[in-house]
Amino acid sequence: MPTTSPDVFGREKEIEILDKAWEDVKTNIVVLVAFGGVGKTALVNKWLNKMKDDNYRGAKRVQAWSFYSQGAAEGKQASSDQFIDFALRWFGDPNPDEGSPWDKAERLVNFVKQYRTLLILDGLEPLQYTPDVNEGRLKDPALQCLLKELAHHNPGLCVVTTRIRVGDIKDDVGKSVKEIELENLPKEAGAQLLEKLGVIGTTDELKQAVDDLDGHALALTLLGTHLKTVYKGDIRQRDKIPKLTDERKQGAHARRVMESYEAWFKGKPELNILYIMGLFDKQAEAGAIEAVRKKSIKGLTNKLKGLSDANWKFAIENLRTARLLDKEDEHNPDELDCHPLVREHFGEKLKKNPKAWKEAHSRLYEWYKSQAKEYPDTIEEMSPLYSAVSHGCQAGRWQEAFYEIYWQRIMRSNEAFSTKKLGAFGADLSAISGFFDVLWSKPVDGLREGDKGFVLNEAGFDLRALGRLSESAQPLRKALEITIPQKDWRNAAQYATNLSGLYLTIGDLAKALDYAEQSVRLIDKSNEALRKAAFRTALADALNQIGRQKEAEDTFKTAEEMQKGFQPEYPFLYSVQGFRYCDFLLEQGKYGEVLNRASQTLEWAKQAREANLLDIALDRLSLGSAYLLKAQVEKGDFTKAVEHLDQAVNGLRQAGTQHHIPRGLLARASLHRIQKDFDRAKHNVDEAFTIASRGGMGLHLANCHLEYARLYFDMGEKEKARRNLATAKEMIDRMGYHRRDKEVQELEGKLK
Repeated sequence: MPTTSPDVFGREKEIEILDKAWEDVKTNIVVLVAFGGVGKTALVNKWLNKMKDDNYRGAKRVQAWSFYSQGAAEGKQASSDQFIDFALRWFGDPNPDEGSPWDKAERLVNFVKQYRTLLILDGLEPLQYTPDVNEGRLKDPALQCLLKELAHHNPGLCVVTTRIRVGDIKDDVGKSVKEIELENLPKEAGAQLLEKLGVIGTTDELKQAVDDLDGHALALTLLGTHLKTVYKGDIRQRDKIPKLTDERKQGAHARRVMESYEAWFKGKPELNILYIMGLFDKQAEAGAIEAVRKKSIKGLTNKLKGLSDANWKFAIENLRTARLLDKEDEHNPDELDCHPLVREHFGEKLKKNPKAWKEAHSRLYEWYKSQAKEYPDTIEEMSPLYSAVSHGCQAGRWQEAFYEIYWQRIMRSNEAFSTKKLGAFGADLSAISGFFDVLWSKPVDGLREGDKGFVLNEAGFDLRALGRLSESAQPLRKALEITIPQKDWRNAAQYATNLSGLYLTIGDLAKALDYAEQSVRLIDKSNEALRKAAFRTALADALNQIGRQKEAEDTFKTAEEMQKGFQPEYPFLYSVQGFRYCDFLLEQGKYGEVLNRASQTLEWAKQAREANLLDIALDRLSLGSAYLLKAQVEKGDFTKAVEHLDQAVNGLRQAGTQHHIPRGLLARASLHRIQKDFDRAKHNVDEAFTIASRGGMGLHLANCHLEYARLYFDMGEKEKARRNLATAKEMIDRMGYHRRDKEVQELEGKLK
């Protein structure tokens, strides 16, 4: 947690609410909502100190994390990856890097529920949409899952602070979630604060000052220390502070006082230090600060040149006295930190000196890239490289930061290490946001044209993996648009295929087919024989989903003939391409052929130099589904179906591919339903439905309703079966998902 003053005034009511929430078994989450600088973090710290003095009142685990370290500026791309990674390690998870963001969050939920835990999540707004865009919902799927689960059941308490209401749990407000809208300080409390800071004046004068600043806690704190420092605490001198016109929610009153401090510290080391703080989105490490100040930068560090250690410490202490820097952190005494509004204010000021801004960030880029080992193996180890990318982009060194850090060391070239091995989709998205002038639509001009297409596609890939499907379409379309004029047919075809897969998942089958057809036209202009086969399977899959089975079969066969011609040692389509064909064959009842194919492609996948978790999981899914069909037709046992489907679901989780997980869960639900294990069947469909709902996966949602209909029919609950079938039929007709028409007709016949 950021360090704050122990003096908190006028918050007795809110502290009492927190006390009662801890004791109330029906309260799972408390959300403190207020503008920046109102005092949310100070209030929580005050309450935490009370809890600590009382031996935490029965809490077995206490964990606090502040997301303000990622900055609080509106529109900033932030991620929970580092928090989830740290929390899992802290709770003792043996494999914190495994699984999708949701899987990690679900494991964390189980750890939190295992003991009576007090969990503090401070400054959540960098990970939220703005209220006008999406009701303050969380962009981050891991935190979304964590809060939703804790809202439903939590033996302890989770306390959240944010500038924006959390839309994901709004339905639980007034039930298991208490929402406190933290008001600005009343006049009496604000006057007490000013008096504590050494301001001298009559009670009426102090109250008038509080009224003029709308009781804004940070503004009053800065005002009080400024008056004490500059005017011996005389309240009558406050009119010397200039007025600004910024909106209140941007911390205008606090900024007015910071303007006065800027004038007061002009020509002094203190102002240079404040400008340095504006370079960071998190605590400033001693080494990073030294990297900036080791050689003078005009307008930024010129007053620090030759400054003795004693005078440096004196300047730091002056800033702490003025409350512009946080108090010293006893665990990291050499680090400097400050309120996000202070960082933002002085960062904006420094940007007006672009030469100094770029030079400072360039030095930070060099420093951070030297702090990580060449190829980090964990998210924690990767952190300096993510910082290096951010500072490199701010320095205008986009191409260098992209190639040397992001591409070579974070992604490890085509290995895509950060996403495929660490599942760090959020951290990856946050890093590449620096390569955009306009998020997800306009990359910076400082990148090569081909790399612009790559970062657009990668943004779409990350957004899709995070379940933000509607947002992912724009960068994927842009990637395709800018790549075609370059006649980069291979990548253009890849981007078109990605769009086809996205629209299939969403349930816009017409667009999915259009992009699949375009991908084939584009790849046929290249010499990429193997990809010509691969992209035809995407087209065949789209044809299959819309019910054009004969065309789908012909296209699959053409693709496999092309595959054999290019790689005769691999006579079957494999990887995702092989799974698509097996899925088609199973619909034709050809389980024997699928068993033959998937057994062989599974061996190939296992023998690959870099075992691909997704390929293996999809082969397991094909085998499990084939063994299930075989057991039904031949009246055999389900042992192998159980084995392969369990491995498939676990593998899909580890691969972090959210849009595939419902496939495995629904296949396993069918298995349990056929075995009359209705509780386990429903549990699998419920989970598939949750994943599909939060990701906007229309095709999977239709499949979920179909499986619900079959399940409720077998359970004898025909009315529920009819309702789900009606929903499925409406979705199937609307999407043109005619592959399922026969299943709908069969269910309708049974229900009649």
